[in-house]
Amino acid sequence: MVFRSLTEAFTLAAAVMVAVGGALAADDAKFPNWEGPWRPVVPQMPGQAIRFDPSKPWGPGQEAPLTPKYQKVLEESMADQANGGMGNYPTAQCLPGGMPRMMTYNTQEYVITPKTTYILLGNQDPYRRVYTDGRPWPTDIEPSYRGYSIGTWHDEDGDGRYDVLEVETRGPFKGHRAYDATGLPLHFDNMSIFKERFYLTRWITIFCTT
Repeated sequence: MVFRSLTEAFTLAAAVMVAVGGALAADDAKFPNWEGPWRPVVPQMPGQAIRFDPSKPWGPGQEAPLTPKYQKVLEESMADQANGGMGNYPTAQCLPGGMPRMMTYNTQEYVITPKTTYILLGNQDPYRRVYTDGRPWPTDIEPSYRGYSIGTWHDEDGDGRYDVLEVETRGPFKGHRAYDATGLPLHFDNMSIFKERFYLTRWITIFCTT
């Protein structure tokens, strides 16, 4: 009798596992296939670093909405670099670029699961986790260069499969960080908020806007 009970219990457990596995497989079918390495391609002028708005020149030409205090930081950074210094560019010391710069120069791979999307990068910024399980924002975020990211998937073309990932990333961040190699500054309190949209363009590239 004991043996029979154990057998029935095992059979029931196996049936539950099959049912749950089937549900996960159906859920997985909603998510896009972004397998393989993706390399950021940002048009730029010869001799210029990657820029967040490739239609504009780098540095002051980006027309970032800086206060006079931070405009001075940028100008002093570029002047120092013109004289052989590093300026306001901590990545020149082999420190992590952090958000958002970490998304502009490393080859990227996307591992998509229903609860978390992993963005594998490399160098000093090895990876990001984007939580897509509906969790609320934690009240005690541990400072890091990549921040804490929560995302939501959307089926914008109505075909039953997700095609857009919207992500918000918050600090506190470790710092200091800069937007780009000119030393375009982020706020020195390291409490930035970034919003991104990830989707495939017709050129089969993952496009991210920050």
